[in-house]
Amino acid sequence: MKVVYMGTPDFAVETLREIVRNGHEVLGVVTQPDRPKGRGKNLKPTPVKEAALEMGLSVYQYENVKRSDFIEVLNRLKPDVIVVVAFGQMLPREILEFPPYGCLNVHASLLPKYRGAAPIQWAVVHGEKETGVTIMRMDEGLDTGDMLAKKVCALSPDETGGSLFDKLSSLGAKLLVETLEDVSRGHIHVQPQPVDSPTPYAAMIQKSMGCIDWEKDADTIERLVRGMDPWPGAFTRLDGKMLKVLKASVKNPEHTEGMAAAVSGQIVCIDRAGIYVKCAQGCLYIEKLQLEGKKGMAAEDFLRGYRIEQGTVLGS
Repeated sequence: MKVVYMGTPDFAVETLREIVRNGHEVLGVVTQPDRPKGRGKNLKPTPVKEAALEMGLSVYQYENVKRSDFIEVLNRLKPDVIVVVAFGQMLPREILEFPPYGCLNVHASLLPKYRGAAPIQWAVVHGEKETGVTIMRMDEGLDTGDMLAKKVCALSPDETGGSLFDKLSSLGAKLLVETLEDVSRGHIHVQPQPVDSPTPYAAMIQKSMGCIDWEKDADTIERLVRGMDPWPGAFTRLDGKMLKVLKASVKNPEHTEGMAAAVSGQIVCIDRAGIYVKCAQGCLYIEKLQLEGKKGMAAEDFLRGYRIEQGTVLGS
């Protein structure tokens, strides 16, 4: 099929590569403009742009496709289908209805669950046992279009936002190519979505969302640690400095004297390999961490070089 591809972040790269590997003609790749990154604020291309240029594909960049000459580009290219993966902009009806086979989107959840920008992280944070990818024919709503195909993916007990990202990126790429073949042959079953989603809206992740609330139970905080890995990371404060919790588990110390009197966020025990922190229910056992200005390390190594007292309250 003749494809115009629209995508921006790392998650969208594998689908683009899979489309090319399977012999579809990519007429053009549309992505967000280069943005300033790093301390020098130098302009950096999007991951999709970098991949497209590596493959010798034509790249188009728009701050807002609604206010651009993009429709003129489509008139010139005449794609059979537009594939959209984490592009980052809402598409107007004129674009949605342009190609004969519509605009197909790879969404990283089992729609109608987790409509929104960050379905991967929230699936981990909310303790889902399984998630997956959905290929959807886009409409003007936010992830509300008709569903064409789905694949389920189980979450492992130690799943992180990063590991699930990799799984679903690969799964979505393969499912999209399968769907393109089915669509071209007319072998597709269209399933409309219900009006309401059974899960909260998967809002875009903000850095502040990684802040640990020690008034929550240990299981909830442990899932936050995994869901916010690798960005923005789950964090608290120690001696006025930011402390990132990189790896943790739910585990109570062998000796629980003083637990009942401890406040949430208080270090109740320290052993050779980790730090026990009282939560509203249970303890979070911190196994890997990163203090502001330092590199990430195992708690065992951290404790060799940093004196920390039992009874210290984190987050204050």
